[in-house]
Amino acid sequence: MSITIGIADDYRVFREGLKAILSQDDNIEVILEADNGAEMIEALKTTVPDIILMDLKMPVLDGMKATRIVRDTYPQVKVLVISMYEDEQFITHLVKNGANGYLLKNTEPEDIRRAIYALTENGYYFNEPIDNTLLKELIVKNNLLPVFNPGIQLDETEKEILRRLCDDPQDKNISTVTRKELMEKTGVPNTAGLVMYALVSGLVSP
Repeated sequence: MSITIGIADDYRVFREGLKAILSQDDNIEVILEADNGAEMIEALKTTVPDIILMDLKMPVLDGMKATRIVRDTYPQVKVLVISMYEDEQFITHLVKNGANGYLLKNTEPEDIRRAIYALTENGYYFNEPIDNTLLKELIVKNNLLPVFNPGIQLDETEKEILRRLCDDPQDKNISTVTRKELMEKTGVPNTAGLVMYALVSGLVSP
């Protein structure tokens, strides 16, 4: 599997850091770089990557507007926004404008690679925490159909844990070990994916 990447960020040092992180994975190749959104849109006319890592605050054309253009013109391209903003309302607005997911700029290198693989396999990736209302909207209004492991069998205790996560994704009574076991069983990358599974499988009502 080869995953091609484009990076749009006006800080060259940050772009170089991302490239260094991604170069450690033989399945990931950075084929496109841009200093701003306008430069990225122009470059897409000749080179189209699988995923664009998009900064938001850029000169000429910001990441929000660039993401909207990419979604309208190249619907097959996934956009993963990397930002310092963490406000849930802002993230909701971001997704409505076409982003497939977001990461914070202080994210660990392994999480960046994990996000890229999740985007390739499921079409979405969100940092923790994320509002359940947004997840429900993605499924119901945007017809998002995540991919899960086949033949998943959950006992009643596991189903109840998933229902509790839907009520409160940050429930401190649900251990990290339990979450990890459920992630491995369902094939999702994080708690947001577990909530998605509960919604799609009908364990809770959208």
